[in-house]
Order: sequence, then structure tokens, then C-alpha cells
Amino acid sequence: MSIAESLHEHGYDKTTVSLITTHARVSKSDFYRHFASKDVCFLAAYDDAVELLRGQVLAACAARDDWADGVCAALIAALGFLAQDPARADLLLVEGLRAGPGIYDRFQTAVQSFVPLLRDGAPTPALAGKSPEGIDEAVVGGVVSLLSRRVLAGEIEQLERFFPDVAEFTLTPYLGIAEARRIISAR
Repeated sequence: MSIAESLHEHGYDKTTVSLITTHARVSKSDFYRHFASKDVCFLAAYDDAVELLRGQVLAACAARDDWADGVCAALIAALGFLAQDPARADLLLVEGLRAGPGIYDRFQTAVQSFVPLLRDGAPTPALAGKSPEGIDEAVVGGVVSLLSRRVLAGEIEQLERFFPDVAEFTLTPYLGIAEARRIISAR
């Protein structure tokens, strides 16, 4: 995770191969044996972080029969995963937006890859009476935006305390505010 640590400390623009190799305690020649550039290294670390997050989310909701309970379990797992590793949270939620067009596209693909996880088994949205086009995408994108702002505000280690807000935001379009709040308060 050397690149994640460098990014967390210095940001994408100021992170150099020298900083990455210093954190990793490897030579530049070793770095270049594995990666053609900082961007290639970033993409590998980013993809790895996305898969680790996805694994946490899937494991948390795998045994849940109820959609809302699964969503809450997934959110708790995601928030905990991010809070426990500030460098990885920064990599996923901030630096993926700053690192340039090619990497931004990867960020968007990663965000969109979580949409089917929300959509699977979801009830028809309560607010619309029918499923409006893109509601699942809007919810996932909104959660990412909320969490990104918290990371930028330096609140990475406290992300878990935002569970009620994030869960309400996620559940309300599908269940209505009263039912979302009832489910959250029961946790």
C-alpha cells in the first residue's frame, strides 16, 4: 500500500515514484520492473482497494435475507473498512477523482460496479411509486459523494458515525423516510 500512503500524505500531484519507493523500501528499478509508471501503479492499487471493499460489502450482506438489512450491513462494513485504513479511503474516495481523466474513468466504473449490489432485491422505490430510471445510480453516487466530502474534511477515522445519515439517504427512496428511520433505529 505504499502508493496509498504516499497519496494520503502528499496527494496525487506531489506523489512521485521516489516517494512510493521510499514508502515501499524498494529501489526504483524494482518499481519499474512491476509498473511502467506512477499511473499504472495507482491503477493497480486502486483496483485492489475496490476489490477489497467489494469483498467486505459482499461478505456483510451475503447471509441477509432482507434487502434493507443487507444494505445496512453492507454500509456498516464499508464504513468500517474505510475508517480503519485512511490511506486506502483517500485512495478510493479522493485521489481517484484527482488523478486525471483515465483514472477518473476507472473511478466512475468502480462506482457503477456497486449499483447492481444495491439494485439486487430492492423494492420498488416508495417515493416514485415506480422505479425511475437511474435511481440506483443516483443513490450509489450520492453515497460516494457524501463519503468523499467526509474524507476531504479529515473525518476518515470517524466515518462509522455517519452510518445513520448514509443509511437514511440510501433506504429512503425505496422505503420512505419513516420506514428507513425505523430500520436504522433498530440497529
